[in-house]
Amino acid sequence: MTDSTQSLSPLSNQPLMPALAQQTMDYWVDGWQRTILFWDVLRQRSDQYYAQKAKAVPNVLSFDADLVLDGRTFERPVNYGLVRIQPPEGVIIHPKKRPFVVVDPRAGHGPGIGGFKADSELGVAMRAGHPCYFVGFTPDPMPGQTIEDIMKAEAMFLEKVIELHPEAEGKPCVIGNCQAGWAVMMVAATRPELFGPLIIPGSPLSYWAGVEGQNPMRYTGGVLGGSWLTALTSDLGAGKFDGAYLVENFENLNPANTLWTKNYDLWSQVDTKGPRFLEFEKWWGGHVNLNAEEMQWIVDQLFVGNRLATAEIVTSDGVRIDLRNIRSPILCFCSKGDNITPPQQALGWILDLYSDKDDIRAAGQTIVYAIHESIGHLGIFVSGGVARKEHQEFASNIDLIDVLPPGLYEAVMTPKTAEAANPDLIIGDWIVRFESRTFDDLRAIVQPSAENERRFATARRVSEINLGLYRTLFQPFVQAFANTQTAEWLHKLNPSELPYELFLDRNPLMQGIVQLAEQTRQQRQPVASDNP
Repeated sequence: MTDSTQSLSPLSNQPLMPALAQQTMDYWVDGWQRTILFWDVLRQRSDQYYAQKAKAVPNVLSFDADLVLDGRTFERPVNYGLVRIQPPEGVIIHPKKRPFVVVDPRAGHGPGIGGFKADSELGVAMRAGHPCYFVGFTPDPMPGQTIEDIMKAEAMFLEKVIELHPEAEGKPCVIGNCQAGWAVMMVAATRPELFGPLIIPGSPLSYWAGVEGQNPMRYTGGVLGGSWLTALTSDLGAGKFDGAYLVENFENLNPANTLWTKNYDLWSQVDTKGPRFLEFEKWWGGHVNLNAEEMQWIVDQLFVGNRLATAEIVTSDGVRIDLRNIRSPILCFCSKGDNITPPQQALGWILDLYSDKDDIRAAGQTIVYAIHESIGHLGIFVSGGVARKEHQEFASNIDLIDVLPPGLYEAVMTPKTAEAANPDLIIGDWIVRFESRTFDDLRAIVQPSAENERRFATARRVSEINLGLYRTLFQPFVQAFANTQTAEWLHKLNPSELPYELFLDRNPLMQGIVQLAEQTRQQRQPVASDNP
């Protein structure tokens, strides 16, 4: 018998079979152990959710803070508050440097994303020596609270910050994250004397702008017939809009991640990823509510109405909100990878307000934009890399931005090299340049379309008609049957809320998971990396 014949003999494969059986057993043991540990992490997430919910002011700030003003005590009470951030050990604050005020978005999640970790907007501003303040909120709005009430409260917060820093080199730099961006822009348009430079990361200001066929959130309101659904949802919530629906909107942008990838990533890395997963879920699951009037105003005036950049919004006391009244430099930070606030929605308002670059100069306005190539919406606020690059450069150069001549600029960042002039004087790893830009550059980004504008104007009119029909024909009946109990059950059954309810300790199916998970950790048998 030849050697080749011997190699084909069934007897030659005998050692392979026990090895394959052992590898299969190892794989199944590892899989079951991962599943048990995965369930235990989900149980911890549910327990963490209720522990956060029990707090008076749930937040995810990684810094200690002292309360300065409580908006619930104002003449027109709001559920917002101003706190002073305590610098971490080893960080020196220079009292004469301009203060930074970070305003967090109330868009379904709780406060704290602006100071989620050491490398964050608050963290880099304090490392640059600036006193820092934070504007957050409680989970439930005050009765009768309106958007105008919040604007007035935020103006009072800034007045207090200015009062506390009479020797500061400049007015406060205000950072309005995401949905807080349009809010602080409206305050700056009505009280421009309170503001230093404005930084608005990931903030939508032109709600009809965008590339045709991309970013489904841009089309959602029109496809569903407008804002009548907002009114229905608020009525079913007994006068409150459940923020879990806003979180659900975010999750629906990437169902594959929501239903599979996020959970699989945890399962596949369950030995190491649990703490990081729980840290993020503490914020992601901290849902907050809005009053019906607040949410209806936001949808009708902004997301469906697109009335901010066109100066169509008038306050109850007759003040027109015109963004051209802002006198502080405005820095818009957006990303091509952001499917919630794409660059078109972050920058299109400039084309709506001004005819060309000379018009910006004539108005005495300075506008700077920075575009990241790939980071997603949440990464703009939570990514350590973005904090160490963009946010650090913004904070380090805020006084330079404040004295830039009026005009339109792009902030261009390049890595620091040994060939750079005086590299020892450069703070951080990046060099920022402010390069003059034209409206042709801006149009290439925004891609404005008059035809699309007309279509969205039609959708706005349809929304107004449908809302009127709902309020006339259906709202009285819905409000008659809705109550706080039905609202609570709808909240618990929301797809974004339900997972936190299912894996609680009180669920009979979760009994014993703690002990089982502890035994599993003691007897952990991870599969070998070369297991086929």
